Amino acid sequence: MTAITLRQIRKTYSSLQVIHDIDIAIASGEFLVLVGPSGCGKSTLLRMIAGLEEISGGILEIGGKVVNALPPSDRDIAMVFQDYALYPHMSVRENMAFGLKMRGTAEDTIDRRVSHAADILKIQPFLDRRPAQLSGGQRQRVAMGRAIVREPSAFLFDEPLSNLDAALRVEMRLEIAKLHNRMKATTVYVTHDQVEAMTLADRIVVLNAGRIEQIGQPLDLYHRPASLFVARFIGSPTMNTVPVTVGSDRRGSTIRLKERIMPMTGDAGRPIPAGEAILGIRPEDLVTCPKEDAWFSGELRCRTAGQPDIWLRGDRRGTYADG
Repeated sequence: MTAITLRQIRKTYSSLQVIHDIDIAIASGEFLVLVGPSGCGKSTLLRMIAGLEEISGGILEIGGKVVNALPPSDRDIAMVFQDYALYPHMSVRENMAFGLKMRGTAEDTIDRRVSHAADILKIQPFLDRRPAQLSGGQRQRVAMGRAIVREPSAFLFDEPLSNLDAALRVEMRLEIAKLHNRMKATTVYVTHDQVEAMTLADRIVVLNAGRIEQIGQPLDLYHRPASLFVARFIGSPTMNTVPVTVGSDRRGSTIRLKERIMPMTGDAGRPIPAGEAILGIRPEDLVTCPKEDAWFSGELRCRTAGQPDIWLRGDRRGTYADG
């Protein structure tokens, strides 16, 4: 197992900077997920770790060793791509063994590693087939098997499930989780799918326009987002957000929502600065209640007609984010 450290990592194309001073410390054996919208820089960052993109600035360490100038073949990592990138004229066995043969690994070692990886991924019956004879999920297993036989210090996954249908993605997420629990290898996983991120990660890095918005455990990001971007990005359906005015009275901090004034203590006693702000409430924290008990009211817009005046009460877990 190997720790990976990124310090002030930058990436610039000509005069355009796309990765801005990234600092991440990935613990040995950790499953870290990079998540964010398309174009946020997550795949570029992963390719920089792999050595497929040049680092414009900063320091990248793998296993305590600076690897900025080290070629990909010497970094002791294995990468699984979005496209399976299998050789169509080779069998599954030959695809999995090819990298080891190029390294001059002994035949008995190759056979042992291929057989072991095939057992882990349940692809033993397909070892003599060619990629064209496999389903999408089976091909992705072969691509993962090709990485496993390397026995690397770290795995890098670049949106490996995006080409699969919904049912297969669920199945493959489970397989990847099992694989990590079994091998305990340091893993960096890129996805735009927040469900994958929330279900697989030990920690999540939320990226936006080449910058880190927040790093934390899945539930920390969900319940305590550090920015409005994270609050709106994490969660399906997304968080409800409404503009409010923060003030104070003899009871403490208050939030004014139109004509309603509500007491608010903030997150874990954190003081809330006065002024304009955004109130965020997760959908599951909204409940119907009698009008006299409501914190605020409004029309619930939904597909069920005939209910124009439902009173809503904000749960104390509703999250506040600075405006």
